[in-house]
Amino acid sequence: MTGWDDLASTALVGTDRRPYPGDLLEAAAVESVRRRAGTKTPDEPPQAAAPGESRASGDGGAAGAGRAASEERGVVGRRAAERLRRILGGEHERLLPEWLAAAAATGRIVPPYVLPDLLERGRRDRSMRVHLGVLAGQRGRWLAGLNPGWDYLLEEPTGETWELGGAADRRAHLTALRAARPAQARELLESTWEQESPDDRAGFVEVLAEGLSMDDEPFLEEALDDRRREVRQAAANLLTRLPESRMSRRMAGRLRACVTIAGGVIAVQAPTACDREMERDGVRQKPPRGTGERAWWLQQIIARAPLCVWDHPPARLLAMKIPDWDAEVKGAWVRAAVLQRDPEWARAMFGWDPIADLLVALPPAEQQELAARFVAEHDLDSQLIMVLGGVSSHWGEGLATAVLRKIVKVNTTQPWNLAELVKLAGEHIDPDLHELAEDFSPAEPVQKVAALLRFRADMYKELHR
Repeated sequence: MTGWDDLASTALVGTDRRPYPGDLLEAAAVESVRRRAGTKTPDEPPQAAAPGESRASGDGGAAGAGRAASEERGVVGRRAAERLRRILGGEHERLLPEWLAAAAATGRIVPPYVLPDLLERGRRDRSMRVHLGVLAGQRGRWLAGLNPGWDYLLEEPTGETWELGGAADRRAHLTALRAARPAQARELLESTWEQESPDDRAGFVEVLAEGLSMDDEPFLEEALDDRRREVRQAAANLLTRLPESRMSRRMAGRLRACVTIAGGVIAVQAPTACDREMERDGVRQKPPRGTGERAWWLQQIIARAPLCVWDHPPARLLAMKIPDWDAEVKGAWVRAAVLQRDPEWARAMFGWDPIADLLVALPPAEQQELAARFVAEHDLDSQLIMVLGGVSSHWGEGLATAVLRKIVKVNTTQPWNLAELVKLAGEHIDPDLHELAEDFSPAEPVQKVAALLRFRADMYKELHR
């Protein structure tokens, strides 16, 4: 006799004639819910069994619908899983991307009970998805196949090979191969290029940024003729970083037709038309709203022409007079420094316009040094926050000290203005520096930073146990 049969029989004859240990109505309610869990509604088609299972036969097929999938990888440890649950529950919620990245690096998966919450968050936040493909495991992919709102997961990397994986798996494989053997990665891409979808081709081209060299130039030059604009733009962006490429030489010729330098004056004549050859080389014809066509074309030519064509160091050029198109030329120099990843130009242009994008052209240590000086010399405002947001984690002692000193100073005059800086410091300073923060000052905002750093330090320890 099953548990349900026993409960039904007792209810029929009464507890006076058949005593029941416990609360009969409560037990019946629990058993009713248990039996209904997994039962299909009459018009619902049968679902596929979980991975590693066969579908159950009999009345409704519910037995196989909810069982756990077999997993080849282990789950993160109990304490790491508990910390994830706390983060999902709202405790330092902004650390979720960092936890996911660190967990994915361990090669393990998340516990099953957090999958619905994570998959739902990934539906709303695309930045989480790259790690969920690995962390969700087979069970997560099975769930994604049952819920159209979660099916994005099926397009994320899982660790499959180039031949067998989906687009995201193949991009991950190409990225790893490019880091180890750049030429082999490009040759692999060339071998399947004609069969790739337009969407996939644009993503694959971007992978070639790692280890970029003139060996890639012939392939990228051909990609300028691709039917998809995103592919052409991606190829043009990479060719911009190769000053000897054919595209860069064409851009240099266009720049020389627009600009002359004499006697400390930069004379500029903006282009009057955008022809097909310019479009092929990445110059977009239609300007954004509020920008004139000639200004737009001029800025793109300057941004894509090799910076060495200017024949003067950037600091000297910034001191020269530009009678016409001054703001457009300098704004284009900023874009050129970013596109071409030129450290000298990035340093100079950061002094003219301190934007976070310029920091990408600098190694992490120099990013932090430049940011530390900026923090020391500027008041706390939105620009300072944006600059710090562009500095690679984890911040070392120099930048950490500069930021903590700024927190102490502002706390005496504008404590209400510190919330974002405190969060940013706690999220980006190297968590191993939590004792530095604890000892730096007893001020409450500094101790909040220290507590968050301690939280992150414990988080990493748990994930590596």
